[in-house]
Amino acid sequence: MVKWRYAVILDAGSSGTRVYVYRWLESAKARQSASPKELKSLPEIRTKKRWTKKIHPGISTFADKPSRVGPDHLEELLKHALDVIPESDVKNTPFFLLATAGMRLLSDVDRNQILSEVCSYVKSHSNFLVPDCDIHIQVIPGETEGLYGWIAANYLLDSFDADNDAHKNGHHTYGFLDMGGASAQLAFVPNETEARKHANDLTLLRLRNLDGSIQEYKVFVTSWLEYGVREARRRYVEAILKAAGGPKVKEIPDPCLPAGLRTSRDGKPVSSDSGETHLVGTGRFDECLEQTYPLLDKDAPCPDEPCLLHGVHVPAIDFDVNRFVGISEYWHTTHEIFEMGYKDKAYDFNTYQQRVNRFCSQDWSAIEKGVSEHRWGSKVDEEKAMEVCFKASWIINMLHDGIGIPRVGLETAKGSTHNGTKEVLQHGKQKGYLSTFQAVNEIDSTEVSWTLGKVVLYASSLIPAGENDLPVGFGSNQPGVPADFQYPSIRGPTVIRETDFETWREALFGGESPRRIPGLLLFLLIVVIMVFYLCGRNRRGRIYHKLQSFFGPRGSRFNRGLGGKLLGLRRNSPAYERVMEEGGLDLGEMNTGGESDRSDSGVDYDPSKSPMQSKRSSLLSGPHTPTFKFELDNGSGSSIGLGISNIHDRQGMVLRNDSREHLVPAVASGSRSRAGSPTRMHRKSPVLSPMDGEQ
Repeated sequence: MVKWRYAVILDAGSSGTRVYVYRWLESAKARQSASPKELKSLPEIRTKKRWTKKIHPGISTFADKPSRVGPDHLEELLKHALDVIPESDVKNTPFFLLATAGMRLLSDVDRNQILSEVCSYVKSHSNFLVPDCDIHIQVIPGETEGLYGWIAANYLLDSFDADNDAHKNGHHTYGFLDMGGASAQLAFVPNETEARKHANDLTLLRLRNLDGSIQEYKVFVTSWLEYGVREARRRYVEAILKAAGGPKVKEIPDPCLPAGLRTSRDGKPVSSDSGETHLVGTGRFDECLEQTYPLLDKDAPCPDEPCLLHGVHVPAIDFDVNRFVGISEYWHTTHEIFEMGYKDKAYDFNTYQQRVNRFCSQDWSAIEKGVSEHRWGSKVDEEKAMEVCFKASWIINMLHDGIGIPRVGLETAKGSTHNGTKEVLQHGKQKGYLSTFQAVNEIDSTEVSWTLGKVVLYASSLIPAGENDLPVGFGSNQPGVPADFQYPSIRGPTVIRETDFETWREALFGGESPRRIPGLLLFLLIVVIMVFYLCGRNRRGRIYHKLQSFFGPRGSRFNRGLGGKLLGLRRNSPAYERVMEEGGLDLGEMNTGGESDRSDSGVDYDPSKSPMQSKRSSLLSGPHTPTFKFELDNGSGSSIGLGISNIHDRQGMVLRNDSREHLVPAVASGSRSRAGSPTRMHRKSPVLSPMDGEQ
């Protein structure tokens, strides 16, 4: 049976596309060795770092050449996935390409052309399972991306475990923050008061445990397009260009760049004599914080109170119970430079801001030297060093002035003297993040990516339903299955149930099943019985006689007991027995054409009649000649030799040929049967006229 199931997810972001391969135990296999606690948990999803690969740029850059997205972009990613997944499992492996903010910024026409090309290329260049391109290859809303991220983070933090202890005031789950290049997401479960007050704003999420039981959560999710670091930088540059007087000004001071660094409006290094309008770094981080704050748009009208950013409604966040983890830029911006360059990795918000100030106030020449010496690690290149000051200011504003996270500290974990994000305590309750905000990249060596949340949902949907047959997925916060309910894959049957066949298959072939050996023997016995009944009555009779000979004198009891019932040869049932002299010719083997159709009796073959009908007219005589219809043996259980049907008179019959084969009349019910034998061939049937030569 299938042991592993796989899934391939492509995160088609604004800056590039990353392929993830995940696998998990098939649900029936997982249940065999699961403990009671594990049965109340979600499937265990596994992945490896080498199963992941990212390429640049994003698929949104193919808007003007959609036909090239396959050979120039997808080919490398498909090859990587196919190298990971066993060939025999590819056809059962679902493939998803889910695009995010970069594709959301395109027009409908450009977006649909790219998605159509992706669908065609994947189907023609792989055997992955893509039953419906509208579901498996699509641009997902920011809210869906945020919900998947919320699932992934809480899954890795064991928040879905049955015996999970609340981290504070009865709250079991963590809030989720994600920031990419083009958008930012927020997802959390409000406290009870806010959940009741804003019930219509929540999303119903339903998952299924290994034992078929259901988990339900009501999550608030929102997304801000153009609030990712790249789009925020674009808006920032437009604002300072406008404030400086427009494109006529050639040099525009930029406090978010290190002193002495000159870049174009799109962030590329330029020389002082380039002649085009460019930005000149001043290295004043305090001013950078002030100039990025207006990008939050905190003063926008709020039609549905309360709001956080850009007039977007968000239920009030209770930081006494709501704890948040942040991924993507929240991690990279707070760690790649501002952690790696220091031996002492413990810092609070003030320490973090001091390190950013110290870095960004350096001359660009000093930073270049530090990059070449790998002072901040091998992953930090000049491009990242140029961008990090703006990113740091944007992250600080988003977290504290935007979302409202208290400025207690960015990276303080309970019981730890360092930030704890790379050295996450490994299991169960020890995974808890008890600070208000914690930036993470990996938990238990697994990257926290929203793609994992998608796979958790999909794998959960494959588990057979228990007593609660509600489907897995998410939609509006309504009982049952809301009209906008979204399924993890094609809709099809909303509930998967374990069939009797699957149960038997596990009993017979499951490697861990204690019933495997007796179950297999039972299976073989059933096969033998089926083959026996399919072999026909004639062959069953031969087997019966062999068994009777084998058992000797006791064989006479065989046809009166269970064996006789199984063989269909009980004495009180009417039947014809074929008795063939040793070396004789079986009637079932007679040829029906050519010279061989003539018998030694000299009767000519009549083509309008069967061979036996031609002989019957000359061999049979007497007032009680029976009428027969002979048919070719079709192997059914009701035929003997050539087969006999529609017998109108069964008082008796003897046919004679060179093999001296007899069809012995059945004796009336209740009398002893008389088995025909070559030694009794001289006897004549009392109901037939004597044949010539036998007077």
